[in-house]
Amino acid sequence: MSKQTVFTGAGVAIITPMYADGTVNYDEFRRIIDDQITRGSDAIIACGTTGESPTLDHEEHVEVIRVAVEQTAGRVPVIAGTGSNDTAYCIQLSKDAEAVGADALLLVTPYYNKTSQRGLIAHYKAVAEAVNLPIILYNVPSRCGVNIQPDTVVALSKIPNIVAIKQASGDFSATARIAAECDIDIYSGNDDQITPILALGGKGVISVLSNVIPTETHEICQKWFDGDIAGSIAMQLEYLELANSLFCDVNPIPVKEAMNLLGWNAGPCRMPLYEMDEAGKAKVANALKKYGLIQ
Repeated sequence: MSKQTVFTGAGVAIITPMYADGTVNYDEFRRIIDDQITRGSDAIIACGTTGESPTLDHEEHVEVIRVAVEQTAGRVPVIAGTGSNDTAYCIQLSKDAEAVGADALLLVTPYYNKTSQRGLIAHYKAVAEAVNLPIILYNVPSRCGVNIQPDTVVALSKIPNIVAIKQASGDFSATARIAAECDIDIYSGNDDQITPILALGGKGVISVLSNVIPTETHEICQKWFDGDIAGSIAMQLEYLELANSLFCDVNPIPVKEAMNLLGWNAGPCRMPLYEMDEAGKAKVANALKKYGLIQ
């Protein structure tokens, strides 16, 4: 029996807007959530990398998730980023996210201390057994220094509430093996690789680009599902330059710059993330101008 799909389409890896002093701007966060849902985002992913989870303290982390759940009000799923390189803390944070109403969890691989493939299985199994929510594995070796091997995904997919993987490895051969051998949904973790993942049977994307153009990112996926393969590919390629501009510096520095230019009170990133130099700012601004998003 197939597992239940958390969402299909484009889920936004939403920013956490902040005031100039670095405190969370919950009022603006609510406004951004409403705009995202109105413009077609299929899920809200709170407290991911783009939401600056590494520099949110525990109370802030849980409150951002709680506010996302409250503001979304069941219109789309809320997926809470609760991954950690401390399994005990990952369990605690995951339980707290479940308690405030999250629909699913996004769990990045343990970073810095890392672990073996056997350790990954033990880590994810421990978290899965501690909660009732569906879990999306998050594989991003460029950030974490550890890669979830296909055989490991096969083993983890046998755990009932591990239902999906966000693939940001760029390894399409590994992704194809996962698609062939696992009962697990696959989401692209890279905005420049949405259609390739869809071509392997993927369910959509967990997207940085959706912060800036939620409607169009949704449409890349929807056209594919509607059978307009050529249209989906055309849109993927059309917005490639914009997607790439949002990674001209460390995420989420460029996307926060873009959101500020678009008129949102996104605010600064928390250190150690630091504002871009003038060349980076110009690259983001020029991309937004090219696509007619700002004057």
